[in-house]
Amino acid sequence: MSIKVSDYVLQRLREWEVEHVFAYPGDGINGLLAAWGRAENKPVFIQARHEEMAAFEAVGYAKFSGRVGVCAATSGPGAIHLLNGLYDAKLDHVPVVAIVGQTNRSAMGGSYQQEVDLLSLFKDVAGDYCEMVTVPEQLPNVIDRAMRIARAQRTVTAIVIPADVQELDYSPPQHAFKMVPSSLGMAAYAPVPADDDIARAAEVLNAGEKVAMLIGQGARSARAEVEQIADVLGAGVAKALLGKDALPDDLPYVTGAIGLLGTRPSYELMQGCDTLLVIGSSFPYTQFMPALDQARAVQIDIDPHMVGLRYPFEVNLVGDAGETLKRLLPQLRRKQHGKWRKKIEKDTARWWEVMERRAAVDAEPINPEYVVHALDALLPDDVILAADSGSAANWYARHLRMRGSMRGSLSGTLATMGPGVPYVIGAKFAHPDRPAIAIVGDGAMQMNGLAELITAGKYWQDWSNPQLIVAVLNNQDLNQVTWEMRAMSGAPQFLPSQSLPDVPYADFARSIGLDGVRVEKPGDVEGAWRQALAADRPFVIDFRTDPAVPPIPPHASLDQIEAAAASVLKGDSDRTGMIRQGLKAKVQEMLPGTRHRHPDGGHGE
Repeated sequence: MSIKVSDYVLQRLREWEVEHVFAYPGDGINGLLAAWGRAENKPVFIQARHEEMAAFEAVGYAKFSGRVGVCAATSGPGAIHLLNGLYDAKLDHVPVVAIVGQTNRSAMGGSYQQEVDLLSLFKDVAGDYCEMVTVPEQLPNVIDRAMRIARAQRTVTAIVIPADVQELDYSPPQHAFKMVPSSLGMAAYAPVPADDDIARAAEVLNAGEKVAMLIGQGARSARAEVEQIADVLGAGVAKALLGKDALPDDLPYVTGAIGLLGTRPSYELMQGCDTLLVIGSSFPYTQFMPALDQARAVQIDIDPHMVGLRYPFEVNLVGDAGETLKRLLPQLRRKQHGKWRKKIEKDTARWWEVMERRAAVDAEPINPEYVVHALDALLPDDVILAADSGSAANWYARHLRMRGSMRGSLSGTLATMGPGVPYVIGAKFAHPDRPAIAIVGDGAMQMNGLAELITAGKYWQDWSNPQLIVAVLNNQDLNQVTWEMRAMSGAPQFLPSQSLPDVPYADFARSIGLDGVRVEKPGDVEGAWRQALAADRPFVIDFRTDPAVPPIPPHASLDQIEAAAASVLKGDSDRTGMIRQGLKAKVQEMLPGTRHRHPDGGHGE
């Protein structure tokens, strides 16, 4: 019995063990939709509210499962809508395959409705592999290469299938000239550097007295080896935000995040070291690393295209983090845990005390730092966390301590708004038995999150554990940009661009069969978290937070913060309940010290 091209596409995805495809329908993929019906919805078609959300859900699925995420969209506008989510995957090195429709081959080049040059459109985002299927015999090779390249190179690939090709009878490639047969699967591999390069790296690390380590998401599978290396070298370990879950925060020498959203001890670790070991990170902001002539440095990364960046490394090792560290360890000489290590641990312990004090500062109505800090002790050890871009990312970075098997991520490199809610939805399809929490600002919630709650409402009863919590930091302000304007430009809040309407987020959740609560008093914060964690369905908490609490950089000087405070008082003093004359004093109380002035930074790997 013959099958159509569309049937074979789904069959081949099943053979690659693809279980979910995040998508939105349209007539450019009608053939595939019909095939899904014939295939009894395997792999499962997950209907997002928007193609961008489908792409973000595929990214979240891939980030938290370690597998390839797959998304699909119709031709023209549907394909265009995928782009932001696909760029998020590309820049964070996440394997995602996009399958998109196209107009019939007979209409191509005729300025037909919804005809877009998709190969040109995807040329950059799927530059490693983007192919159009024009005859059935291409199919196994195109699908196999798209899956294999996405996984091997941790990137985005794209397959374009014209609508009329989807309806053709499938015929496999023959044993003939200009036919390209193919095969399934990809073996695991762990490349390692040459022995001479390992020895050179060991010489650099053995010579140092004050060793600092910076790890990213590439070190996640090498947790045990990273801990051993840190112990042998007497090092402190800072984490790029994409590597926040690569090492537990309850280890006394783990200084937390680095960068604009980072911690004071991470900043001081880099300022004081004489040796730097970077593992699985391409954290881009050099100004948060040691001075360029300060430290001898070694980098380990599995991607040869990403070594030698960001810092003048003396030795660049290309290899799998775990296997490389296993070969490096026997050549390292154990260092005593003296003044350097003790200072790191003391600074880190003090930082968590500072975070507790900052969370306790009064605000009107609620301090957003307290909202997130109160969650820290309540987190289940197997929780999956996502933060959206904006000031919410600051509190996620600084107040939540990773431990156990916790996972967490955000849009690290693209730093786009809107992936928080779709990330945790993708995570629930990867791990339906684990709780998931998204911490988002009201800007991101209005941009994407509200509509995507409908997706959670559609599917939550399929999850063995229904816990999915969306915490909205509702301050009626696009807060991160507001504070950047104040700190960088000395400009007060520009209300036409920054002010947001107050939306009853919890009411909306309840209106679609979910649950939720609005919290307007600090005394109700912990109870709301406990209520959400005990809920039998997805739960939205609408926290009314104070926009006047600044996301202070770890390196900020007092004069910078005073200037920002003066700008607030000058420009916003007429906004009742938002700006108080005591802001400057509050900012000084929250500031853990006064140090140097440094430029902007971001999330990074």
